[in-house]
Amino acid sequence: MVWWWIFFAVFILAMLALDLGVFNRKSHVIKMKEALLWTLFWVTLALMFGTGIYFFYGHGKAMEFLAGYLIEYSLSIDNLFVFMLIFRFFNVPHAYEHKALFWGILMALVTRGVFIFAGVALINAFSWVMYIFGAFLIFTGIKMALNKQTEVHPDKNIAIKLLRYIIPVTNRFSGAKFFIMKGDIRYATPMLAVLLALETTDILFAIDSIPAVLAISKDPFIIYTSNVFAILGLRSLFFAISGLMKLFHLLHYGLAAILTFVGVKMLIEDFFHVPVAASLFVIISILAVSILSSVIWPDPKNEEGEVPPVTMKE
Repeated sequence: MVWWWIFFAVFILAMLALDLGVFNRKSHVIKMKEALLWTLFWVTLALMFGTGIYFFYGHGKAMEFLAGYLIEYSLSIDNLFVFMLIFRFFNVPHAYEHKALFWGILMALVTRGVFIFAGVALINAFSWVMYIFGAFLIFTGIKMALNKQTEVHPDKNIAIKLLRYIIPVTNRFSGAKFFIMKGDIRYATPMLAVLLALETTDILFAIDSIPAVLAISKDPFIIYTSNVFAILGLRSLFFAISGLMKLFHLLHYGLAAILTFVGVKMLIEDFFHVPVAASLFVIISILAVSILSSVIWPDPKNEEGEVPPVTMKE
């Protein structure tokens, strides 16, 4: 398994270097066709990786990877709306959105790893933690079902407030740079504030998604790789469906049902084992029903609220 970790790390770093250093070296607006191709690319890579797990570690591990990947990816779809609100709040030019997401996801690879290993260690040391995770997921699922409106308040973000105390922040973008020099003084640009907003938001997302994947597998390699492939495909998926996300207005009910189902699964694990294949079927079915229902019964209030741009003192 050590060699798999090394191979995976080298492969992902190579793909990220190729992405930013070759294909997206210059900031540009990501078109629908390009986004769809990159989405297909990352999904194909994930399926190929899952196939490799099947041949080397068997059917069970492959099913765990696929279920974990699907849970993380489906939860990420709902989170894309929050990313879109953050970009609108800061008035981020479309050409710079890719770079912000790239570095945000790169930071997420590190924080997700910390959360995953900590979660697995807790469960291995204290089996009763599973009950806490299960109850938390049920609570989160119910809360998600009852609160459709997503609120984003980057101006109240603690990390951004700390940034303003540590370094002066300009209120103008300077290309895709995170820092600029004015005379002898170094300033942070709004791009750095956007990056902090994306990263702290992702940490909140991980609090929901990682316990959900822990209900499927206790293998850190399976959990981490499924998370990584899901969040790597998140950038291209954002550009592919950001304009269509309002159509899936019932998706949050489906995600709430998935979190509740996984929470119940964790609570009854000691008394009744739900096979991974059955969990995968339930997850796919819930997603399909929520998406099809959104298309069949469109939202009559399909309105887009205005989000004021951020104002920062220099």
